Amino acid sequence: MKKTVLFLILTCSLLAARAQQTYWVFLTDKAGTTFDPYAYFDAKAIERYAQVGADLFDPTNYPVSPAYEQGIAALADQVVGSSRWLNAVGVEATPSQVQAIQALPYVLRVEPIMSRMQHAEAHIDATSDDDISAIDSSLDIQLQRMQGGLFRQAGIDGHGIRIAVFDGGFPRVNTHDAFAHLRNDHRILHTWNFPNRKEDVYGWNSHGTMTLSCIAGRKGNTDIGLATGAEFLLARTEIESEPFKEEIWWMQAVEWADKYGANIISSSLGYGKDRYYTNQMDGTSYVARAANLAARKGILVVNSAGNEADDNTWMYIITPSDADSVLCIGGIERTLTEYNHISFASVGPSADGRQKPNLCAFGHAMAAATGSDHAYNLVYGTSFSCPLVAGFAACAWQASPGLTNMQLFDALQRSADLYPYCDYTFGYGVPQASYFVGQAKAAVPTFRFEEVDPTTVKMHILAPIQNTNLFYKNVEQDGHIDRYGRLQLPSIDSATTITFYGGTSLVVNLGGYTAQHNFTNPTPVDTYARYPEVMAAAGQKNTILVDDRYGRNTTTDVPKENRSTWDFYFTFGLPISFPGDGTLSSHAWSPAGHYGIRYAYSFTKAYSVGIGIELGGIDFRYNGRQVNPLEQVLRLESLISNNADNVSTRRLRLNEFGIELFQRVRLVPGGMLHQGLHWDLGIYGTMGGTQYRLQMMTSDADYRSRAAEYYSPSLLDDYFFNYGITTRLTYDIIGLYARLRLNDIWKSADQLPLLLPRLEAGIQIRL
Repeated sequence: MKKTVLFLILTCSLLAARAQQTYWVFLTDKAGTTFDPYAYFDAKAIERYAQVGADLFDPTNYPVSPAYEQGIAALADQVVGSSRWLNAVGVEATPSQVQAIQALPYVLRVEPIMSRMQHAEAHIDATSDDDISAIDSSLDIQLQRMQGGLFRQAGIDGHGIRIAVFDGGFPRVNTHDAFAHLRNDHRILHTWNFPNRKEDVYGWNSHGTMTLSCIAGRKGNTDIGLATGAEFLLARTEIESEPFKEEIWWMQAVEWADKYGANIISSSLGYGKDRYYTNQMDGTSYVARAANLAARKGILVVNSAGNEADDNTWMYIITPSDADSVLCIGGIERTLTEYNHISFASVGPSADGRQKPNLCAFGHAMAAATGSDHAYNLVYGTSFSCPLVAGFAACAWQASPGLTNMQLFDALQRSADLYPYCDYTFGYGVPQASYFVGQAKAAVPTFRFEEVDPTTVKMHILAPIQNTNLFYKNVEQDGHIDRYGRLQLPSIDSATTITFYGGTSLVVNLGGYTAQHNFTNPTPVDTYARYPEVMAAAGQKNTILVDDRYGRNTTTDVPKENRSTWDFYFTFGLPISFPGDGTLSSHAWSPAGHYGIRYAYSFTKAYSVGIGIELGGIDFRYNGRQVNPLEQVLRLESLISNNADNVSTRRLRLNEFGIELFQRVRLVPGGMLHQGLHWDLGIYGTMGGTQYRLQMMTSDADYRSRAAEYYSPSLLDDYFFNYGITTRLTYDIIGLYARLRLNDIWKSADQLPLLLPRLEAGIQIRL
């Protein structure tokens, strides 16, 4: 028995000790390192540094000290990777190992990584490979919305621009027809698989294949993306089941892209509600800082806004799109003229109130599929708006080679079809090629404002317009958008007026023309109707409202972070005995059940601590006629021996009231309750009483269904106290639990062996 208990205690201790987490270990300096940028950087990178005036000898470019990294590796379970720019080493380590690492003289601090990279959303529509007309039609729309034909007429295809694509894998890119031109021209220059530490990226998640095709793919002679003439760096930075390491790999990929001369980074990945809180989407995450540093070094970073808009507790963009120097791309449905927001595409602003997204594009696109080397599918998600704009940006840069990355950033915004109007859903709109090929048209006034009274303004239409959109927003004095929306106007003329009520500063875009009206007497928008009124020529009131949203005020309208979690639960389990450990191993069906309530407080999305209160117990049942130590202690030998033929069941009931303290680590997000896969480890204590029941059947044939029950007094005076270790592995609402009692629950006066099993295991249901 002692060996078994020792083994179980050791197992639980090892589980606790092996509760690994991923950390950044920040270093104090880069002592002893040397760096030759001309040997390290690709010539393209050196050219880019010169263009923006960045310093090749910047200290961030120096490597991490090999001696420091080796010293950390000797104490950690695993070194995941290192970052020059952060001067940090990413490790997997246990809490005890972290303490040892923190004590190293060259370690500045250690911080847990609570992030999990996720695709910005991807779904596939069932599109037949044989439906050529549908595919080609989709491709036409895909490029027309950005006026891609103007780039083609000017011979612009992204030539000379180097694009790094970060994703979860690129299966069939080395064989698919859509990328034959890249392979034939040797324009996939470098690849690296950061999770596996090798060059092969042509497998794993098909998401990367689809996003790359939206940048540079071709179907026969038809372009899928605009940058078919660009050069590429392909980095695998994400795997499906890994909860923490992607942040390290993304950081390494940015530095890798910098080394090999990337002009543009296209990343349809990001971190959002699964690992962060809304107030952290302010450009301060480490990936956001890395993206901003890449911008300082001349790289244009393009990133999807995310897919969090269907969660009312979030409603922000994700990181690194929250970085001020990252071009954040929202998602719209695929139409040539309309602005239909994809329901799940994240909306802005950033948590500190900056305008996001910057631009938008189709989140519903035609892309290469991986079913075969000739397959194409209609896919949707904000994952595809990002690469479409990245390909557009490569063409825009080719057309304007003298621009720096941030000058191009500004030009892309100015090229958009809503500029200078912007809002938290569409940004400045869809970028237009006409801006970069000298065919942009000046905006012609389409309306004028008339102030009716200090709180009301009327718009007068100046010329007939067919099938257009009217965008409006009300901007408060602190700069945040109080409300914004869109009207779809099939037909309006000079007899049409549109009236707006209340607000501070009204901004309207109609037919490409934007104007602003400042109310004489600013009033809260809520005081009046939420939406504008459209009056037709006959005076009939028509409200043609497509969308009307309240914008977030980041100082007063802070969403609840939901750090506290309550859940009710019940468990069903069985006691477990081991041969030779001295317990009463002859027990039969002995159910254990508990029910209670737990409270957990989250310090991060991945780590919580909590307390639980429960009621329950175990009903130990022993069948058979044998006389065992239980009866010896209870002095029931004579009763049993006199009625040996009639003894049916011996039952020992433990009724308990318990309290538990635990820590919780979330391993994978998800589930109906958004709890994901998590692991709990804690300690418990219970107090209760016992009751012994001896059930005997009568030998009289006429009364065989009757049972006589004999009760003993409590075995341990009136109450007992137990304590031990408890652990659970749960996915959302259902899981497995085990609890190990560390104390001796009962020995006889004659010091008989421990009678009751120490281990209990079973299932748990959360409500």
